[in-house]
Amino acid sequence: MKKLTLILLLSLLSFAALRAQENKAPEGMVAIDSIVYRPSAASDAALEGKSIFSVLARDAKGVSVSQDPGIVTAMNAHISYNRRKKMNGYRVRIFFDNKQNSRGASEAAMNRFRGAFPGYSAYRSFTSPHFKVTVGDFRTKSEALRLLNRVKGMFPSAFIVKEQINYPPADRSNAYVADTVQVYKPASK
Repeated sequence: MKKLTLILLLSLLSFAALRAQENKAPEGMVAIDSIVYRPSAASDAALEGKSIFSVLARDAKGVSVSQDPGIVTAMNAHISYNRRKKMNGYRVRIFFDNKQNSRGASEAAMNRFRGAFPGYSAYRSFTSPHFKVTVGDFRTKSEALRLLNRVKGMFPSAFIVKEQINYPPADRSNAYVADTVQVYKPASK
């Protein structure tokens, strides 16, 4: 087993070295590493849209799973019905305005928020005549209140709103994942 692990590790390292040679920066550009933050999955994407019964039957070694066919039918109906369903919850509204420059101001507010609070979702919308920016997806008002207290210094007019939200991440302590990407910028002369 250790030998197989070592072989796999060496294969991955040689593959990474080959990829690094292939990804040379274009002429006149230099590659720099940058960190991006992306939201964690709300659920295990490998299990999304699958029936737990089929997963158990496939993965269980030496275990027999049997259930009434009506349960399987009900579970499949539940999965297909709730595939893209939203839920009632709370968000923090950090921008709400209808002035002539509100479009640009709302975009600037959303970008300022994303820079200061990576990992939280941000939504910009227009409902005539107002531009709005709301942030976060919270199941309870107290969760939204914690974010509100953190953003009040940067967005003094922020307040909590009740809205249809996306399902929040399952792991609240790790709401986002930091990832490294390579970005090309012009080489300085």
